[in-house]
Amino acid sequence: MSLTAVVLGATGLVGSELVGFLLASDQYARVITVSRRPLKVEHEKLESCVVDFECLEDVADKVSGDVLFSCLGTTKKQAGSIAAQRVVDHDYQLQVARFAASNAIPHYCLVSSSGANPASASAYMKMKGDLERAVKQLVFKRVSIFQPSLLLGDRETVRLGESLGSIVVPWLCRLPMLKPYRPITGREVAEKMLQVSLAPGSGEAIFNLQEVFPD
Repeated sequence: MSLTAVVLGATGLVGSELVGFLLASDQYARVITVSRRPLKVEHEKLESCVVDFECLEDVADKVSGDVLFSCLGTTKKQAGSIAAQRVVDHDYQLQVARFAASNAIPHYCLVSSSGANPASASAYMKMKGDLERAVKQLVFKRVSIFQPSLLLGDRETVRLGESLGSIVVPWLCRLPMLKPYRPITGREVAEKMLQVSLAPGSGEAIFNLQEVFPD
């Protein structure tokens, strides 16, 4: 195979791991990244597009290939408010997904969240659920949605809540009733995304924690 991947959010926890896997894969000949900051890696297969996310239409023509991996995300603290977080976690990702659909990318892969639900009382879970529902309505031959729980790994920006959670939650999740909520590393999610992208499939599929990180 000689595939082209587009990665949105390539400097984040999952996105950066995914870029590494894609560059090392013999099946992918080209990797296009869309990010607000330059990547810290150079490679002959890599085309890095640095863009102001308020002007995403500037890279609309770059969102073309075989698979779009959407790994963008932030926190309420980093964004400043729930409304600003929704712009990043929902609006920007949906805009790029629309570019991909218009450019006939056949496969869309989204990093969502465990508990994503458009009817949720949680603003975070609602925005994730709203995005899942919206991208399913776009014209893709295949949509793969990944719903991890707490993501572990080295981030460029330290998130205090997640840092504390990465210590406490793994111990709590040793309890049988809490195992479905155990954390997973960004690397494990990225590896699963690569595997899914290379496997045959069609239609919509959701990969929850049990499928990504089995016992």
